[in-house]
Amino acid sequence: MAVVRHTEEDVKLLARLMRAEAEGDGKLGMLMVGNTGVNRARAACLDFKQIDSIRKMVYQSPGGFEATQKGYFYQAARDVDIELARRVLKGERFHPAEFSLWFFRPEANCPPQWFNQWNVGRFKAHCFYKPTSADCPDVYR
Repeated sequence: MAVVRHTEEDVKLLARLMRAEAEGDGKLGMLMVGNTGVNRARAACLDFKQIDSIRKMVYQSPGGFEATQKGYFYQAARDVDIELARRVLKGERFHPAEFSLWFFRPEANCPPQWFNQWNVGRFKAHCFYKPTSADCPDVYR
């Protein structure tokens, strides 16, 4: 059962986002980006109060994903990317992104906080940040 309602077009859209944001970090890195995206679509808190779908999450502005501004994002989703997107939409979670709402690729070390949220870990090029369960309880369901 899906943790976020979605269409087949949403699956492909999420797959394209995951690839564009983290292909260089391999499949696990892409899955973690997917976790962050799905968390934003279910969060209903902080910067994501009006984000209630995959499409709104992907194209959120301001505060959305840089990849949507680059041509690479607009390539068709590959089968492998689609399968990864399906996994996170079904609820699979991967540390340190399992409850994250933010990630970014720093020049050097991960700062301890970003957007007032604590760093919960790094995977290859990306640092991940999660809200507290008091701030965003829906992320933790």
